[in-house]
Amino acid sequence: MPGAVYRAGRSTSVPAAHQGWVRDAAGSYAVAMRQPDTAGGRILTTTHGTNPLAFGSGDWARFLSIGLIWGSSFLFIAEALGSFEPGLITWVRVALGASTLWLFRGARRKIAREDLPRVITLSLLWVAIPFTLFPLAQQHVASAVAGMLNGGVPLVAAALGAIMLRALPGRMQLTGLAMGFAGVVLISVPEFGQGHSGPFGVALIALAVLCYGLAIVIATPLQQRYGALPVMARMLALATVWTAPFGIASLPGSSFSWTAIGSVAALGALGTGLAFVLMGSLVAHVGSTRGSFATYLIPVVATVLGIGVQDEEIALLAIAGVAFVIVGATLASRKERQRAVIGPS
Repeated sequence: MPGAVYRAGRSTSVPAAHQGWVRDAAGSYAVAMRQPDTAGGRILTTTHGTNPLAFGSGDWARFLSIGLIWGSSFLFIAEALGSFEPGLITWVRVALGASTLWLFRGARRKIAREDLPRVITLSLLWVAIPFTLFPLAQQHVASAVAGMLNGGVPLVAAALGAIMLRALPGRMQLTGLAMGFAGVVLISVPEFGQGHSGPFGVALIALAVLCYGLAIVIATPLQQRYGALPVMARMLALATVWTAPFGIASLPGSSFSWTAIGSVAALGALGTGLAFVLMGSLVAHVGSTRGSFATYLIPVVATVLGIGVQDEEIALLAIAGVAFVIVGATLASRKERQRAVIGPS
């Protein structure tokens, strides 16, 4: 709740202008939140999540749903690639995601004109650029390397969030970050010998990961101010325009199949529309650093589905990696503590 101090499960009013971690007369720490300020054309800003306490049932539901949806998206993409070119898959899934969200009345809630530049920036950083770069990069990078590099999204989000907030994540969250990334590496290691990874492809994925991390951080104030639905509906609508040239250019190399259409429909409605709304809601509530941990679940879900659906074998290192990710996510979900301040407050 904006304008409140959260402490041990209860809240008390504080001046709306104050934000950040404070120490009360008893010497305990809490976080004071205010209504997010996104006006004035400042795009590279962020806010704390509205809940510094441990994840509640709603947070865990969003967190796990995001991992399940995005982790299973690889199966749908693999099916669609049998008939559709990557550019067409990207364009259609984004368009279907936007169309799904605009079916809901809440998507039509107005967004102030001064916040539109941030929405446009999100449409590029969170969707158009990385969605275009990843299919291109994976022509030059082994899937294991791509998965490992994608695991850097929470690290980027945490670093950029710390710079913008001038405050480091809590000790539990930092430990969770390290364990989660180690888990992603362990899951990827058994596949390192398969395929070839060139510097060009690695650079493209690194750029995409930077875009993802920055987008998650700067999206937080908008989600808190308007809610996820109107922001994500507009973001995906704009991204549909940006990805259209790539999609149209992919039409001649694509062919019709009901399997591909069904797969892209699932990618659009669930993997793009619903998943982005869940992610926006999560980062607004728990903050960009803790919310970004959901991306650590993607290779875990993909690994489990690979075993159950495609009869793939799993290495012992990958099993250890899954355990590391679970422990890291659990640590990230813990209550946030007082953070060290970086530079002047």
